[in-house]
Amino acid sequence: MKREDRKAAVAAYKERKPLAGVFVVRCAAEQWVGAAPDLATIWNRISFALRQGVAAPASLQAAWREHGADSLSFDVLEEVDQDDLAFGRERALRKRRDHWCAALGAEAI
Repeated sequence: MKREDRKAAVAAYKERKPLAGVFVVRCAAEQWVGAAPDLATIWNRISFALRQGVAAPASLQAAWREHGADSLSFDVLEEVDQDDLAFGRERALRKRRDHWCAALGAEAI
C-alpha cells in the first residue's frame, strides 16, 4: 500500500462515526448479550479474547472450547444513535443491554 493511500485510509477511519448498540452472541443452547460503543469492532475484540482463552463470562469461553468457533454467531440487536447518547452513554447502553438480557433470558457480557 502506498504511503498516500495509507494516510487516506487512516484519515477515513478517524473520521468515521462509530455506531453504538446492543449485540448478541449465540451458541446452540446459550446466548450472551452485550453493549458496545462501537458495534463495528466488538466482535473482533470478543473473538480475539476467546482465541486467547481469556473471554468473560466463563460460560462463553466454555462454549467456545466445547463447540468451536463455527458454532457461535454474532448479531446486532439494536443500534443507538451516538447523538442520543451524548451524556450518560455507558449507563444508557447498560440499560438497553439489561432489557435485552431479560427479554431473551441471556447472560450479560
